[in-house]
Amino acid sequence: MQTDTKPNVILILADDMGFADLGITGSEIRTPHIDALAKGGVMLSAMYNCARCCPTRASLLTGLYPHNAGVGHMGANLGTPAYQGFLRNDSATIAEHLRAGGYRTLMSGKWHVAGDFEARNIDSWKVGDVEHPTPRQRGFDHFYGIMDGATHFFSPHYMLEDDSRVEVVPDDFYFTDAITDKAIGMIKGAVEDEKPFFLYLAHTAPHWPLHAHPEDIATYDGVYSKGWDHVRTARHEQMNGTGTFQKNWDISPRDTSVHGWEHEQSKDWQASKMATYAAMVDRMDQSIGTLITALKRMGQFENTLIMFLSDNGGCAEFMAEDGWAQFYPDHTHDGKKITMGNVPDLRPGDAQTFQSYDKPWANVSNAPFRLFKHYVHEGGISTPLVAHWPNGFTPRSNAHAPCHVVDILPTILEATGCPYQSEVGGHDIQPVQGESLMALFKDADWERAQPILWEHEGNAAVRFGQFKLVRQHGQAWELYDMEADRTELRNLAGMHPALEAELTAQYADWAAKIGVMAWDDALPKLLAAWNMDSVDG
Repeated sequence: MQTDTKPNVILILADDMGFADLGITGSEIRTPHIDALAKGGVMLSAMYNCARCCPTRASLLTGLYPHNAGVGHMGANLGTPAYQGFLRNDSATIAEHLRAGGYRTLMSGKWHVAGDFEARNIDSWKVGDVEHPTPRQRGFDHFYGIMDGATHFFSPHYMLEDDSRVEVVPDDFYFTDAITDKAIGMIKGAVEDEKPFFLYLAHTAPHWPLHAHPEDIATYDGVYSKGWDHVRTARHEQMNGTGTFQKNWDISPRDTSVHGWEHEQSKDWQASKMATYAAMVDRMDQSIGTLITALKRMGQFENTLIMFLSDNGGCAEFMAEDGWAQFYPDHTHDGKKITMGNVPDLRPGDAQTFQSYDKPWANVSNAPFRLFKHYVHEGGISTPLVAHWPNGFTPRSNAHAPCHVVDILPTILEATGCPYQSEVGGHDIQPVQGESLMALFKDADWERAQPILWEHEGNAAVRFGQFKLVRQHGQAWELYDMEADRTELRNLAGMHPALEAELTAQYADWAAKIGVMAWDDALPKLLAAWNMDSVDG
């Protein structure tokens, strides 16, 4: 089915979207365009990310583990190459590899692999210096979007187009719509110039703050009035009924720190938060539909490899006024006051609010798994990967082999026929650490040859074959048979000492080689850099 024409590649990344938030994975949220890509291509049910925005994006872009790419934690520079907070010069992005192969390289959306920025003090920003490289400095021909990790969807504090700051925001601005419109314009330019293109479309949806179009929110009025327990159970039953996984595992219990819906005092407000979150996912799907329509209109759909995934699991971070919210402006660009934080009974969604959907609904997003963003139990690191390429492979049933975002770059290189660059800008580039997924897309009997490893904030794991060794920071290692129990309900620690010893040794060797810093040593440096006493969420 492969043609002689070089394929285009579109890599779409959602932000803080849990495994169960798509229609194709059991959700009541309407995502017909993403679902159609899955049904016309393949969905990988065991794709893993790196548990947090920055590390996943660094790994996704470079084909290296986050520490090897320089983003072992987030954007703060903690003083070592593994934790410098921006992409290392001995790593190369997908764009740098593909541009060397003749591709037009395009990015629209969220960068967030270029150091720390304080949104309330944009006068201090040093965009484009050594520690704050822009996408244009890392291989992208065109860029439109944000440099940092989150923004107001209606009134962004700092937008960049190529190398210039965008200071005028139209009244009808909404970030999800805007980055899609710009991406389509970029593609049109590449097509007119008869250049194959790579587009990295990096959404901020559905990351906080909870902002959405009123008509999209209205679609979900009343949908969540029965509460998180009901919705979580319904999603799990839908997964089981449609065969999302290779086995119908038991759902993990509601998180122990979350109370039952019957004990909730602000039910209407809580339901409105999830309705707004759903509206954000819905609008993202609508924008993907707009992009697909444009591809078809330009005659590019059949020969474009499209991949869609999320950067981490659902986000349990509580939006406190003196927590994450303190870093963001409390007025819109036209001077309107924003009420910062999760204020009970203040409905989210419009430009004068700044809220998060919080742990109970994140527990729904991550069904049937345990825990959340930040953690490396399945709820924090699991994302469906949807891949679609009519000229490259025929539709197939869901694939279940474990994969990792580090595998995306080698997959794209195989699809495009572009070589991996061993030197970029005078710097020797580390060998790629991922493995191509093209054989898996094509329904071959594929298995990842190397173990998958994680470390974030002292949370650590290694998965090799059917087993996973995992721990929370400061706690004992747990062992799970992921084929029998991917929801991590039956801890096998102590029952397979030889296997545990082998996996523990694999993790220790990897952590030492890549420069993992003990979290108890890293945290004080991080809090000092952020000028905080603690990290909320």
